[in-house]
Amino acid sequence: MPRRRSPSPSSSTAPRNRTPQPVRVRRRTFGDFVKAFLAFVALAVLLVGVPVALAMTAGWPFPETFEPMEWLKQDISVSTFLSILTFVVWLAWAQFTACVLVEMKAALSGVGVPGRVPGAGPSQLLARQLVAALLLVGATAASFTPSLAQLGQTYDDNQRPTVAAAQQTPGLFAQQQEQAAGTAAAVAEQASHTEAAPAAKKQGDTKFYRIQPPEGRHHDSLWEIAERHLGDGRRYKEIFELNKDRAQPDGSRLSEASLIRPGWIMEMPGDARGGDLVEMPDDAPEVSPEVRQQISDYARTGDGAQEQGGDQAQGSGDEGSGGGTAHVDLPQQRPAPGTGHADLQRPAPDQVATPAQDSSSFGLPEALLTAPLLAAGLLGALGHRRRQALWQSAFAGIGGRRGMEPPTPTGDALDVQDALLVGADPEGVRLLDRSLRGLAASLAAESRPLPTVYAAWMSNGDLHLQLAQPSGKPPSPWQLGQDQTFWMLARADAETYEDVDTAAPYPGLVSLGTMDDSRLLLNLESVPGIVSLSGREEDRAAVFASVAAELATNGWSDRMTITLVGFGEDLTALAPSRLRHLDGIEALIETMEAETRQRRGALGAAGHDSVLTGRTGPAQHTRWAPHLVLLAAEPSPEDAMTLAELAADASRLGIGYLVGTGSGDLPGAAWEMEITGEGRLLAPLLGLELDAQLLPAAERRAVVELFTDADPEHGPDGPGTTPPFLVDISEQGRPAVYARLVGPYEIIGLETPDGERSALLHEALALLLLHREGVHPRVLSSALWPRGVTDDVREALLDRLRDWLGTDPDGTPRLRTDDAGRLTLAKSVVSDLDVLRSLYHEATQGKGVDSRAVRGRLLTDALVLVRGPLLADRPEGRYRWLTHEIVDAQLPLLVADTGLALAEFHMEKNRAEKAIEALNAALRTAPSDERLWNELLRATHALDDPQQLTALASDLLTRSGARGLPPRTEALLDELLPTWRDAVAAAG
Repeated sequence: MPRRRSPSPSSSTAPRNRTPQPVRVRRRTFGDFVKAFLAFVALAVLLVGVPVALAMTAGWPFPETFEPMEWLKQDISVSTFLSILTFVVWLAWAQFTACVLVEMKAALSGVGVPGRVPGAGPSQLLARQLVAALLLVGATAASFTPSLAQLGQTYDDNQRPTVAAAQQTPGLFAQQQEQAAGTAAAVAEQASHTEAAPAAKKQGDTKFYRIQPPEGRHHDSLWEIAERHLGDGRRYKEIFELNKDRAQPDGSRLSEASLIRPGWIMEMPGDARGGDLVEMPDDAPEVSPEVRQQISDYARTGDGAQEQGGDQAQGSGDEGSGGGTAHVDLPQQRPAPGTGHADLQRPAPDQVATPAQDSSSFGLPEALLTAPLLAAGLLGALGHRRRQALWQSAFAGIGGRRGMEPPTPTGDALDVQDALLVGADPEGVRLLDRSLRGLAASLAAESRPLPTVYAAWMSNGDLHLQLAQPSGKPPSPWQLGQDQTFWMLARADAETYEDVDTAAPYPGLVSLGTMDDSRLLLNLESVPGIVSLSGREEDRAAVFASVAAELATNGWSDRMTITLVGFGEDLTALAPSRLRHLDGIEALIETMEAETRQRRGALGAAGHDSVLTGRTGPAQHTRWAPHLVLLAAEPSPEDAMTLAELAADASRLGIGYLVGTGSGDLPGAAWEMEITGEGRLLAPLLGLELDAQLLPAAERRAVVELFTDADPEHGPDGPGTTPPFLVDISEQGRPAVYARLVGPYEIIGLETPDGERSALLHEALALLLLHREGVHPRVLSSALWPRGVTDDVREALLDRLRDWLGTDPDGTPRLRTDDAGRLTLAKSVVSDLDVLRSLYHEATQGKGVDSRAVRGRLLTDALVLVRGPLLADRPEGRYRWLTHEIVDAQLPLLVADTGLALAEFHMEKNRAEKAIEALNAALRTAPSDERLWNELLRATHALDDPQQLTALASDLLTRSGARGLPPRTEALLDELLPTWRDAVAAAG
């Protein structure tokens, strides 16, 4: 599937502009030359001057003879001490020289992160700074930035030609921008940009560019040529495809986009602009005869080369390429699993109706619909927050909304909640978490350390981990990918993992976006330095908010700290235990300097090389939890360099930095990314071009509103105790359709549908009954078909559901669509849960408040409705959407409240037996409610029967299990029956 691209002007419609344009070549300043000269002097003194001085003053460090026993018998004199000191200085020089060689090799080759010289932390940092200053005069950014296309690969791996099929998963460290041209997607994209090229050639509008000789260490590149003459560096692929494998004037051929030579001729797309282009034949008199002849000869090779390139592109999925051309080295995808399983990612867009195609989308936020892992994390955290609020309300008396519904969101918050329900992929999160923890447990069992993982790709149900370096054969059921730097786990194998008690190995993984239907998760804590993000402020803010929200709520992490600087104070409501906000960069630097020192000391004291060896080893110490810094405010150059120094060793310490910049040039940044206004996340030097995962400002505010409204201490504006739907409980209010959900599922008033669709219709009706406020059609279809469904199937189900429910006597359909497009049920369709809520409300806040007899009757009727847990007999594999609901927490609390109110009603008249009967009825649905236990003890104590009270104490002790009785229950027993412990022990 070709990637989406912004349209570029066609050569047939764009005006011809032959005005000379200056070539933008980055110039070095006088300060750069001064720094380079000083670095050269320092390196010369340290590398040459030090050994010369030592040789002249102290001599060679090694003795002329090797007699260790004689050495041990000698007295330790000043001469001996000086000899030892001289040897140490020689050793330090040798170590520093090794650091310089390692840094020089990495800087000149641009391949990978420099290797680490053992025990040479400060020395290697000094060498890195001196080498960078020396090479700064002529090097481009690509000379120093570690390339994601090459990290974790050996030189041989980079040189080995491999086939790149169109279906392959893009590899974060398996390609650079120049290598991506070999994929079928790039060929399709090239075709879309160059479809007008033949017409341009016929009109004599063919343009050529001659590769310029280097200026210092600055070399021409296809990216810069495309940026100068096409307005977008990403269009370098068009130039590459136009000139691939064509004979150049020196007899060689272009095979890789990064390997171009001065004097080569490049045919340009018809819409290229700039004064240093040659337009044939119009510009022929303006160039030398030699160059004109070279261009003429080169132009004759174009058609054949393009046809050959097209054939190669069509067959690239099945045939290897000739001529030694290096192709993209990517992890092979497996066939998608059968329809009986959910994938690690959501269904492909061509299988499911997209919002643009779906007439029933009603403006649900696209950002959350296409972010399954983020949506699942937010939905799970929101459910936990709402359950926590219910429990606190019940046991601490906060807010007075015991057993009642959480606040019903409206407006943008309701749309965001629906988008979370539709977009969430909790099964994918569960499998990702189990797979990573299972890998850590398997490696620990083999006494092997965790490999450093830079990223994870989720594609077609498979999970690919990209390692920083080869780490041997992975433990079963993991398999090697196409090379030693890829470990792959198939979906079927991931399902065999069970929950294991081990720390999360890679909690810093966070989604950045998708490429060719594959989702990328970058491991922020493993990045060797700072990751910079450039672009417009609002676009950067959307990326930062998405990263912060997913890190705060994801399901594959344990403890972590996420520090937000310059943004996101409101986001701390999502996870106060994980997220913290700092006011400025000064506070951040002070905090991180202290933490960096503490972590370095802790690692040294524990004897660990990195947090990975401490995180999943025998200790599993909490100090190895990651600390991820998200700095949206652009730091000053001085602050940026301070952060870069702190980040130099951060990956070993479990600290990651994501820093925003408006200029795109952040001093000390190791990896550079850019977010565009079209939602594309670009990193040209890293080979990344993603559809970015975003959380725009409006959706961010709505998400925060959902979480703050769920806070039990939200304040007087919080929800009341009135249920959202009240039933007429009088004789005149008999419903036309009555569904029994509390216990076994039964429907009264409708014929049972025939065929296999009966279970689907019952499930759809249950979902609507539990959401009287209305259900978005896409939420309904997502609940019934988690892997996706097309519009026609969903509409067919809704038609059958309308026919099954029928109409009211006035002809109004019982299944309706409100003004917002959500599905609602008529008031004539009710459930026993609706009746239970209405009875309790009427007994405690309605007619029962002023009439004791009415209150007792209403509470008794309510308790009679309780026949067991919600949907007790639901078939396995269905009703999975209940995991998103909090009704499993609401119903027991509501039943417990009803039982407590009825017990209080009976105890007012000293009817302890009736109170015990009501409490026992409530305990069948809420067996672990401590309030019921305590009231049952009080009611039993009122019988004045110590033996019965002792038996109850023994029963409660058995129910509590290994954790024992709750403190308040134990204290109450001490008050009611001081000898209960001895009595229970004697009876036991």
